Amino acid sequence: MIVKVFQDKRALGQAAAEQAGSALRRTILERGLARIVVATGSSQLGFLDALTRSEDIDWQCVEMFHLDEYIGLPITHPASFRNYLLKNFIQKTGIKKYHLLDGEGDAREVARRIGETLNAAPIDIAFVGIGENGHLAFNDPPADFESDAPYLIVDLDEACRRQQVGEGWFVNIPEVPRQAISMSVRQIMKAREILVVVPDARKAEAVKVCFEGEIGPMAPASILCRHARATVYLDEESASLLSVATLRAYAVKT
Repeated sequence: MIVKVFQDKRALGQAAAEQAGSALRRTILERGLARIVVATGSSQLGFLDALTRSEDIDWQCVEMFHLDEYIGLPITHPASFRNYLLKNFIQKTGIKKYHLLDGEGDAREVARRIGETLNAAPIDIAFVGIGENGHLAFNDPPADFESDAPYLIVDLDEACRRQQVGEGWFVNIPEVPRQAISMSVRQIMKAREILVVVPDARKAEAVKVCFEGEIGPMAPASILCRHARATVYLDEESASLLSVATLRAYAVKT
């Protein structure tokens, strides 16, 4: 794992998008198709905006998989991740091959069906974030590190639900769904390359716990430390609690 720290979230998002764009072009050139996983949430907006503006990416050669989605939330709701991806990624790129998680129907059947498609071939690059409680996708602590299932039905803890209110997606905690479909931790770790985009001071404690504490289910994103090709993009605020020794161990300030 490599950690890169940038002055602010704009520079972070641009740099992450440049790496993502290079990876996509290279993969399309080598294999003819790039299979990707795309995260959502406020923290990903700058990155996705920069990525969708990138030149010379043949989006018709990209197949996208959805990282997670609330169960029972209509696609018309502002917090729907399907809605988010359509507005912030799919419509901007014109990508045709995409698999959205429909949490309004039979969630287990959706997880099974899209999971089978996901497992048909390796994922080339996964774009993910880290939650305020250290979650990876919607795998809240204590996360399931053992399941081989591509997608899981998970319970959202109070810290996770509180974060969604804090980001403005919901008016109050009772409005936030209690369950979601989430890509499993093991499935995320199968990606050939992982880009982790984590701006803002509110993520600083989670970043510290995940990258300076014990690797385990209570800090789900800590597992990224074991991925050979994971690159973590931080800004000065999200990196503010990391020690100098940690920054030196994991990489470089830009």
